[in-house]
Amino acid sequence: MALLADVFRQSPEIALFLSLALGYWVGKFQFGKFQLGGVAGSLLAAVLFSQVGIQIDNGIKAVLFALFIYAVGFESGPQFFRSLGRQSIREIVMAVVLAISGLVTVVVLAKVMGLDKGIAAGIAAGGLTQSAIIGTAGSAIEKLGLAADETQHLQANVAIGYAVTYIFGSFGAIIVCVNILPWFMKRSIRDDAVKAEAEMLKGARVYGVGEAPALPELVGRVYRIGESAGMTVSEVEAIAASGAVTIERIKRGGKIIGIEAGTPLQAGDLILVVGRRSAIVGLEGRIGPEVSGAEGLELVVTTRDIAVREKEFVGKTVAQILAVSGDLRHGIYVLGVTRGGSKLELADDTVIRAGDIVTVHGVQEDLQRLASRVGPAIVPSDKTDFVFHGLGVAVGLLVGLAVVRVGSIPLTLGSGGGALMAGLVFGWYRSRNMTLGNMPTAASTLLRDLGLAGFVAVVGLQSGQQAVSTVMQSGLSIFFAGVIVTILPLIITMLVGRYFLRYENVAVFAGALSGSRSANPAFGEILDQAGNSVPTTSFAITYALANVFLTLLGPLIVAFV
Repeated sequence: MALLADVFRQSPEIALFLSLALGYWVGKFQFGKFQLGGVAGSLLAAVLFSQVGIQIDNGIKAVLFALFIYAVGFESGPQFFRSLGRQSIREIVMAVVLAISGLVTVVVLAKVMGLDKGIAAGIAAGGLTQSAIIGTAGSAIEKLGLAADETQHLQANVAIGYAVTYIFGSFGAIIVCVNILPWFMKRSIRDDAVKAEAEMLKGARVYGVGEAPALPELVGRVYRIGESAGMTVSEVEAIAASGAVTIERIKRGGKIIGIEAGTPLQAGDLILVVGRRSAIVGLEGRIGPEVSGAEGLELVVTTRDIAVREKEFVGKTVAQILAVSGDLRHGIYVLGVTRGGSKLELADDTVIRAGDIVTVHGVQEDLQRLASRVGPAIVPSDKTDFVFHGLGVAVGLLVGLAVVRVGSIPLTLGSGGGALMAGLVFGWYRSRNMTLGNMPTAASTLLRDLGLAGFVAVVGLQSGQQAVSTVMQSGLSIFFAGVIVTILPLIITMLVGRYFLRYENVAVFAGALSGSRSANPAFGEILDQAGNSVPTTSFAITYALANVFLTLLGPLIVAFV
């Protein structure tokens, strides 16, 4: 044990990464339907390692959490801003209900158990995992006009109550949001997250790594010209529905020849036809037999996203664009259009706006021709735009430093709230300027997972020893009071959300519930269970409100206890 303590003192980062490794290993075990998960496992492992005595810098915790919450905001920025409005009323009510039920629970427990103002405020800060309550409660205690030693004693009790209850405050929120809520709703977070994502994509299928449709929409076929001999290229293309097929290659006498709309086709020519599968089917009987392939007719086609920028296309309906761009569309197949991350229905009266993303399929030359007229092509890259995202995190942390005072109560978003707001704004801006701010999904996932799990591990390493020793010295009453403060407001808010606010989707509900308690570790587990960013929008709204509402509890508890 002494050797381990010496190693951790020399290099506390070893304890951090051991906590992650052990925590994620333990988190994989399943007990019936209950699974601890990597984040909660890392917290418990860190508490275990903390017993040897570890000093780890607060700056590490701040950096890890800022990276996590910024990445979360960046991923969900477009959906967040689309969701604002009347549809956010449910999230506002959720945050209010949890704050009020948390206040009432703490005050009632303090009266029943005979707790002083300091211990009660500390239980609220730890049980609700809102560290800002320590500051607001301490400031309120100073204004009570008590003797200096009594003021100091109450402020010290705030820290004691916080240290004893904070660990379960984080862990208990995970239990309620990740385990109890799906059991109560009788549906899984993952299933509802997939369902909600499908609704957002309007039926479009998103394929995972290594997946591809067995029946692709766009296909290529080689035909030998027979019945269509003497027809021009444009006439053969017109046999199918307009724009549905194009002739991309012609081989005559063993040589590839140039293609123009008026090029006549001769008997025996081999042609490569590319088009939509529905138009290709049955084409053989009209132009000639299909052959297995021919050397030189191979062709590489590309799927590319193009951002609409040119005024010629902005503000026009789909029907208007189709009417004036026949030559431009040759060889180009539109697979879909998205706006702010949401798929659009391509009806004739759909208006195209600046920044819309058109997903197109075709050969490279045709795509370059299209991009030169419509707007820049968005080339996939595994590089992260650190200029954009470094500025985003810095702006968020600066916003988090701002303090607005309402009377004697300081209100601030803090570094976490500031980074979240910056992530949302920068993510929204990226959705409208896709040539900026690239962050591959793998990079974003790493920031989220490492940031959150590392953050809670640092919390466990810093607070675990003090929490355990305080429980041993002061008995379990403060700890059990913290358990009630952690669980009861969440259960009350869950019932209100289900029966009064009528939440149906478990993934969205879990995001709102965790955000209303500013329960970041629970939210991390929810994201892991969901497998996508569906819970993020509801979390972002309630999280921002909870940072304000829960911070206000400090002086209110001091006033009512």
